[in-house]
Amino acid sequence: MLGDAPIEAHISDTYRKAIMKHNEAVDKNRHILSKIIDCIRFCGAFELVLRANDESESSSNPGIFRGLVDLIGSIDREMETRLASVAVLKGTSKTIQNELLECMLEIIRSYIVQELKTTDFVAIQADDTTDVASKTQSVLIFRYIESDSKVVERFYGFTHLRDSSAETVATAMFTELNLIFPDNPQKQKLIAQSYDGASVRSGIFGGLQEKIRDVYPNAHYVHCYAHQLNVIMQQAVAKISEAQMFFLDVAGIAAFFLNSPKRTEILQDIVEKRVPKGSATCLNFNLRTINLIYEYRTDLENCFNTIESSGNFECKSRSEARGFARTLQDREFQFFLFLFHEIMPIVDKFYNQLQKRDIETIFIQWAKIQFVTSMNKVREGVDSLDSRLPKDSSFSNRRKNIGSLVQIAQVICDTIVVHANERFSFTKHLVSATLLQSNQFANYDISFPEQALNEAVEAYPMLNKEDLRTELTVLYGMHVYRQATGAISLLALIQKLNMEQSLTETVALLKILITTPMTTSESERCFSTLSRIKTFLRNTIIEERLNALAMLSIERDLVKRIPDFNIQVIEKFAAIKDRHADFIYKK
Repeated sequence: MLGDAPIEAHISDTYRKAIMKHNEAVDKNRHILSKIIDCIRFCGAFELVLRANDESESSSNPGIFRGLVDLIGSIDREMETRLASVAVLKGTSKTIQNELLECMLEIIRSYIVQELKTTDFVAIQADDTTDVASKTQSVLIFRYIESDSKVVERFYGFTHLRDSSAETVATAMFTELNLIFPDNPQKQKLIAQSYDGASVRSGIFGGLQEKIRDVYPNAHYVHCYAHQLNVIMQQAVAKISEAQMFFLDVAGIAAFFLNSPKRTEILQDIVEKRVPKGSATCLNFNLRTINLIYEYRTDLENCFNTIESSGNFECKSRSEARGFARTLQDREFQFFLFLFHEIMPIVDKFYNQLQKRDIETIFIQWAKIQFVTSMNKVREGVDSLDSRLPKDSSFSNRRKNIGSLVQIAQVICDTIVVHANERFSFTKHLVSATLLQSNQFANYDISFPEQALNEAVEAYPMLNKEDLRTELTVLYGMHVYRQATGAISLLALIQKLNMEQSLTETVALLKILITTPMTTSESERCFSTLSRIKTFLRNTIIEERLNALAMLSIERDLVKRIPDFNIQVIEKFAAIKDRHADFIYKK
């Protein structure tokens, strides 16, 4: 008809309106999905269980997550309507939750990887820790300095391994590390590795640390302040079944009283001391626990006998008390109690010596020699240990005799010595740290610490020795730097004075030292992501997507800093097959 618009224009206008309608729906869907993401983030940050046993409409307790979604829906009627009508959002199903959690994990890890690629130096910590289901989880942590010069320890994830062999652990770690540091220049920035956990990781030759250094040559194996030496010594003898059983018994005795105020009251009445806290998920290698059992063994035995014969306790408590009373009378248990009563103070003394701030190579070597000498004395004395045991004790296992226990004790002593030597074989980072201790600058201005400089450049070949000597000479002579209180403080002062370009090698050494997990726990460095991870695992009911839930909890502050986090999650979620139609805009 004359004057009518061409049919192409009608089609174009219809298509344009359809696109507008679709994009308006996408806006609403994305808005609602962002609210759901907020609910998941909230539950993750506060370690709240995402799913309840019954999330049906008729359920009186549908769970915290569902309750949050319903609360927001009651405030936002549009959200309530679309949750019920849009297939992808309907019911905020377990599948949707898992997909969103996986998207969140990928976004956070991607952000961490980008920080790792831009930072100058990186240290890794790999640890075995135990969850509430008593399953061992291997955890990977990265330590590095952010762009704002703040040192951080970032949780990267859990890995459940089929075994704890060096090959298995190394393969799992290389899978992650090689993706993050693909080329040789990137590999050079990994300057430290530290481990807690499976005893197989000890052993310089063929151990995990050597496998890592074959690929990452600057990754020195160091002892970290977050790894308590007494726990590590327990792990060193963990494969000796008799020692393992001893620590299980010690932990069991502590847990027996910890779990019941009523039992503790009996203990306090008889012993007038409380056995320190044990752990249901980790063997307790606690000097005070061992000392208390050693000192109050007879009183504890009386306590267990009292509980067993009392009619005021349930059958389970009485049965356990009878078992522990027999344990205390067992000659094998007494043998190891006396043995570790001698060993543990030596381990504690060695650990405390290594907490000195002004530490030198000669002192470290001296402390190691003293430790080995003391352990050898214990080893030499195990033959006479039997003569010091109570005369009224006997072996519960008739196949055991003192001769076999003496051999086991000697192996325990040898294992602890070897493990300590391996763990502290590299100490040049501690000596290097003395170069930048401000309370020594006045002395260094008079007599330059040449030996410490030599050890620093030997440990870290990326440093230019002559340039570093020149810079340090200038640094020692300037009084303004003597007000620094530690490595982090000194780096901040250099940056404040705009001296980074003039002190490039000094700044590099400072960053290396700050990045390295030190043996000592300086107050300005004393924080541990590992301790937060262990707390998370102790308090968290195991769910699917453990890595994502742990990341949302442990790195909740990081999540807040990631730009447009919810939008990034939505984009990744929308890219999943069968999800994109409701969340991707059309042009």
